[in-house]
Amino acid sequence: MAVNQRTVSRSSKLGPDERAAAIDALRTKELDILVIGGGVVGTGAALDAVTRGLRVGIVEARDWGSGTSSRSSKLVHGGIRYLEQLDFRLVREALIERGLLLQRIAPHLVKPVRFLYPLTKPIFERLYIGAGMLLYDLFSYTGGRPPGVPWHRHLTKRQIRRAAPSLAGDAFIGGISYYDGQVDDARFVASLARTASFYGAHAANRVRVEEFLKVGQRVVGVVAHDLETGERFEIRAKQIVNATGVWTDDTQAMVGERGQFKVRASKGVHLVVPRDRFHSKLGLLLRTEKSVLFVIPWGRHWLIGTTDTDWNLDKAHPAATAADIDYLLERVNEVLAVPLTREDVEGVYAGLRPLLAGESEETSKLSREHVVAHTVPGLVVVAGGKFTTYRVMAKDAIDEAAAALDGNIPPSCTQDIGLLGAEGYRAAWNKRAKIARAFGVHTARIEHLLNRHGVLTDELLDLIRARPELAEPLPGADDYLQAEVVYAATHEGALHLDDVLARRTHVSIEAWDRGVSAAPIAARLMGETLGWDAARIDREIEHYLKRVAAERASQEQPDDESADRVRLSAPDIASR
Repeated sequence: MAVNQRTVSRSSKLGPDERAAAIDALRTKELDILVIGGGVVGTGAALDAVTRGLRVGIVEARDWGSGTSSRSSKLVHGGIRYLEQLDFRLVREALIERGLLLQRIAPHLVKPVRFLYPLTKPIFERLYIGAGMLLYDLFSYTGGRPPGVPWHRHLTKRQIRRAAPSLAGDAFIGGISYYDGQVDDARFVASLARTASFYGAHAANRVRVEEFLKVGQRVVGVVAHDLETGERFEIRAKQIVNATGVWTDDTQAMVGERGQFKVRASKGVHLVVPRDRFHSKLGLLLRTEKSVLFVIPWGRHWLIGTTDTDWNLDKAHPAATAADIDYLLERVNEVLAVPLTREDVEGVYAGLRPLLAGESEETSKLSREHVVAHTVPGLVVVAGGKFTTYRVMAKDAIDEAAAALDGNIPPSCTQDIGLLGAEGYRAAWNKRAKIARAFGVHTARIEHLLNRHGVLTDELLDLIRARPELAEPLPGADDYLQAEVVYAATHEGALHLDDVLARRTHVSIEAWDRGVSAAPIAARLMGETLGWDAARIDREIEHYLKRVAAERASQEQPDDESADRVRLSAPDIASR
């Protein structure tokens, strides 16, 4: 009976009250596991540990997923090009994880997406690429479980013309279509953090680790700084997991130990263009002289990326340059009948891949595999890897930490745990027209909410029922409702305007004005919810507008150094 009562009393919210309670627990209780880093691997590790029955905390210096994990290609894939590198183990592992994500863990956030690989040479290329696609399909099966996506298909030139009429006629002689998965990366990470909290993890964003506590050579805790209140406090833990991605070396340096490996940052830039700029029912996978280029369907937009260049400047705000944008436009225009120009670009974003440093000078050739190490007693480091394999990385990190704990720790069970919003999603999807009629909105609105929140859409609809004005879209961002801003603040851990416009929604890259017209309304809604005064609302708007201006200006610069300097002219929201 007590178990049932405890289960019922769990909160699926990750709002201000839950954050305050988490910080109180972090301050006063010794944890089994403390995870540092709120990206996909860190939040995945927190969920893995807490569902083994361990006492778990997780802290993130900024917002959930605010680094690499919200600036990806938004794909869940095995990595076609890794087949050519004969990295079969990595491809198979990633494809198995893709199937779990599509079918069990997050069917509301991860969707099948169809790509075209255009062929330019007769016979041999079709045989060579076709063999790779067949292997890709076969690797996606495990234990008799289907992959969750259809098999690849060979297409004639005529079939491609019908499916992708905007491709230049001389850009291909035929093609092969295949499927992968697509993910709303920022929402996925926030959902992981929220799910970990639901199962009992003490989760707090905007809490920065500034020092490690040691007894002899053993790490026993950290000194943390709550950037919202200015408070500094100690967190004690039997084992600490460093999951800080491109900041791994910096975090390791705080214990006076650089670790057994180094992480190298590679910058990847993506462009966002309207879906109507060229017509195709499929995304594109194009070979370049260095790597591959994706053109990815993304709602009413296309994502075009990515670059792969070394980055040694500011890790928090990697900047795209004019050269990055021109490179991507040049590559994609090689296959389009009507070329894209800078005027077609709605949004631009840059992210950093945390690659394991190796002998190669080219970041595109560095390993996408991960490493877990107990570099000093009490401190486990996990680095490298891909978004798709986050769950395996998290499992391996907690396995390593659990081996040093007393007692018999259960094995990982996250392969069977859906994120909040996943359970019952398909049934809700089948009722979407009925739900739309009940609330007097277009079915497309309900579809959009279901594909962002799953069955938790009910909670947003409750907000709209109580305040019908929240059914209105944000100015300049018709895809997003005002209710989603309120919900982000009350349920999803959003503490600043930037959190909502850049990660809980994608207004900052999807709107032509990058969210400038939406900012005042969104800030007012957040202010009403979080108790901001007029000065705080104005400060949040001002900070966001400075960010947009700095990003736009940086994208006019010719090189990384000048772009970085311009981007940093808009500082982070002030910390205490």
